[in-house]
Amino acid sequence: MRIHREGYMYILIATILWFALGWAANHFIPDSLFWLTAAITFVLFLLWFWVVAFFRMPIRNMVHGETKIIAPADGKVVVIEEAFEPEYFKEKRLQVSIFMSPINVHVNRNPVSGVVKYMKYHKGKYLVAWHPKSSTENERTTIVLGNDNGDILMRQIAGALARRICFYVKKGDVVSQNEEFGFIKFGSRVDLFLPLGTRVDVKIGDVVKGGVSVISHHW
Repeated sequence: MRIHREGYMYILIATILWFALGWAANHFIPDSLFWLTAAITFVLFLLWFWVVAFFRMPIRNMVHGETKIIAPADGKVVVIEEAFEPEYFKEKRLQVSIFMSPINVHVNRNPVSGVVKYMKYHKGKYLVAWHPKSSTENERTTIVLGNDNGDILMRQIAGALARRICFYVKKGDVVSQNEEFGFIKFGSRVDLFLPLGTRVDVKIGDVVKGGVSVISHHW
């Protein structure tokens, strides 16, 4: 397992806090309250461990296929429905949304290979990721990938805990399936807008893995 580069600063801060507050607890809390010192040290360790785990990048055997749409993120499928996409397509598409909790891997990967036809970052609010207006009012990015099979829109949406969406592609880039295109810090959602008629091979409630789970075998 590797640690994502976006996590280096946060892990350093968590490590300094763990040692500094642990040292303070040991020196300023009376020995008679050793249980309090132990509890504080343990809580700080759990916080440090969670920060490290959040930025993990597990090594996986990625699934590939020209006709396959692979999950762009880890998490739970929370939406599968036809929905109007107002920013790029300006028409109805098939929306598949994956909610990433704070304990999920937060690396975002390209569901297909292709060319980045559109890319835009939007500043915004931090409503909870499942809020109906989060897809249009929260901090988010919109990325459209195109190839011979058609166009797919991906939308990174920041959640209530998230304060930073990271993205590593720009318009005109040629990208490969399962390559990393972004990262969302501390809770979020990724929406896919697929062509109408795409046969989806997941259902609401399914837990998927980025780069591994197949959203659609044919599109």
